[in-house]
Amino acid sequence: MHEHYPLTTWLKLFFLALVWGSSFFLIKKGLVTFPPLEVAAIRLASAALALAPFAIVRLKRVKKKQWPVILSVGLTGSMIPAFLFALAQTNVDSGVTGSLNALTPLFVLIIGAVIFHQKITATTGIGLAIGFVGTLILILMNATGSFNLNAHALFVVIATICYGINTNLIKEYLPDQSPLTITGVSLLMVLPIATLYLLGPAEVVSRLDSATAWWSLVSLIVLGVVGTALALILFNHLVQIASTVFASSVTYLIPVVAVFLGLLDGEVIGIWQVSGMALILGGVWLANKKPRTPPPQ
Repeated sequence: MHEHYPLTTWLKLFFLALVWGSSFFLIKKGLVTFPPLEVAAIRLASAALALAPFAIVRLKRVKKKQWPVILSVGLTGSMIPAFLFALAQTNVDSGVTGSLNALTPLFVLIIGAVIFHQKITATTGIGLAIGFVGTLILILMNATGSFNLNAHALFVVIATICYGINTNLIKEYLPDQSPLTITGVSLLMVLPIATLYLLGPAEVVSRLDSATAWWSLVSLIVLGVVGTALALILFNHLVQIASTVFASSVTYLIPVVAVFLGLLDGEVIGIWQVSGMALILGGVWLANKKPRTPPPQ
């Protein structure tokens, strides 16, 4: 039985895909002025400060035994990936990064099976294999079809592994906490790290000596506030008014947005890269495909 959603619900889904798909483009613009560590720190600080009012009033909702998990969520779901994506995009196009990000659902399944003993069906296994073939193509082939090992792409793969760990931690240990509480409080816990770096070894202020630098700063603030805080609220809203399956379908739209913005910005996407992206998305779809329920006898 297929669900039918109103046009406004679809528009919200497409807007969420636009926001998250634009994240890689905004990182790219931030890197024009700031080094990777500063890009990540500005992004984290902006996101944490945007959610701080919501997080502070929810601190008492976190149980004592959940604090280590919340910290782990802050590290694997926000801080470590933020630095890895910034490092990766010093040598990986934003469109390719957005496509590799689609590996996240695959690692959610793998981590769930390896650590939390969740079952993987034969169909899921085939989907995982297809997805990883696509990943190898993106890592080993450039836009012209020549063999070119891009080690920086591995940073994106590691980031999606972190997302896989993060999702399973939330599912296993924080089922009684709202997504806003989890994200807001976990970001609040890593805010001191980002702040200390920005106030210490970072040289953000000294770099703001041109209009281009200010555009980079604005891009990163938008990335943190809109790409994390607003996107989180919108995603949770979609889960409430539609379903988790519908909301999670944004995974298939994000690479389209990332590649399109990359092309507009002069990036070159070759047939090998298109093939790799297609295999990843196809693998994600197959791995997450629900088995058909047999008709009642």
